[in-house]
Amino acid sequence: MKRIVFIVIIMTLLAFTEKRNTTLVVITHESSLFVKGSTNINSFTCYYNINQLVKPIPVFFEKKDGKIVFTKATLILDNVHFDCGHKGMNNDFQELLKSEMYPQIFLTLKGIKKGTLNKNIVQADLDLNIAGVTRSYTVPVKLDAGKSMNVEGILNLRISDFNLEPPKKFLGLVVVKDAIEINFQLQLKEI
Repeated sequence: MKRIVFIVIIMTLLAFTEKRNTTLVVITHESSLFVKGSTNINSFTCYYNINQLVKPIPVFFEKKDGKIVFTKATLILDNVHFDCGHKGMNNDFQELLKSEMYPQIFLTLKGIKKGTLNKNIVQADLDLNIAGVTRSYTVPVKLDAGKSMNVEGILNLRISDFNLEPPKKFLGLVVVKDAIEINFQLQLKEI
């Protein structure tokens, strides 16, 4: 009898919990991700080699209070796969990111909720970890679904938010500005 009561209690508890979902996604080669910044003289763009993102990304989520909450959805970017156009700029970018000590950037999706003006625009809550420092952001993201999911947006941030010092070159004559943006257009395919 105790066993039956225990089973009924467990089944009742399970019936009232929200269902958690899990999936695997890959980022297709049609995707792009790049960092844009500027100096007091010029601008620069560092492109991430998307072909290096070959491992499927596990995604765990649940629908809760009109939002989708993610318990695991992290994109890991190896700093070495950014290309700023030439070796000197690549070295400066790696030094800026403190790549020897922190070789990866972690972008963790925490949740999304529908926007109010456009049904294809959602507000994405995410954590960005650069050089061991994590900051939280809410970013408007455009979603287009078809055979794959197109996720597009721009994350504006400051280098100094991550305790990084914008580099100076040529005795301080060339200074990288603190504000940069991360542009992403990711084609996600569920596997």
